[in-house]
Amino acid sequence: MVRPVRSPNELSEAFRERGLRVTPQRQLLFRLLHGNEQHPTAEGLFALASDQMPGISLRTVYQTLSDLTDLGEIQSLDLGTGSSRFDPNVADHHHLVCEACGQVRDVQVAAIGSLVPSGDLDGFRVGQAHVVFRGRCAACLPTT
Repeated sequence: MVRPVRSPNELSEAFRERGLRVTPQRQLLFRLLHGNEQHPTAEGLFALASDQMPGISLRTVYQTLSDLTDLGEIQSLDLGTGSSRFDPNVADHHHLVCEACGQVRDVQVAAIGSLVPSGDLDGFRVGQAHVVFRGRCAACLPTT
């Protein structure tokens, strides 16, 4: 189940409610994230934003992503692709990562609870599990 990031207007309101400034730069980033299924990096978002607003700073991008993560509006992911990726889908799901091109896609996994270790965990309580499947996307598979 996908729960996309809230609309740009809703994010602006959420920021205001928490005393965070809502600038044109932040509003642009809200628009770029809304409906985005690409799991962008901060640098990728910065490049997109710079095309539309040449004066935006990378620091603004990082700060906005940090604030959105703190508010639970996006997830920060370390998928071993070299840079943190940001996922506007905060619903429970997992990821497919192409080892060739770095593409990241959401995937649902049935019976994820069966992966939780059984037996005595010395008082450790598993709160969540995140699975990353690595392989090659269709575009990167060799043709034979």
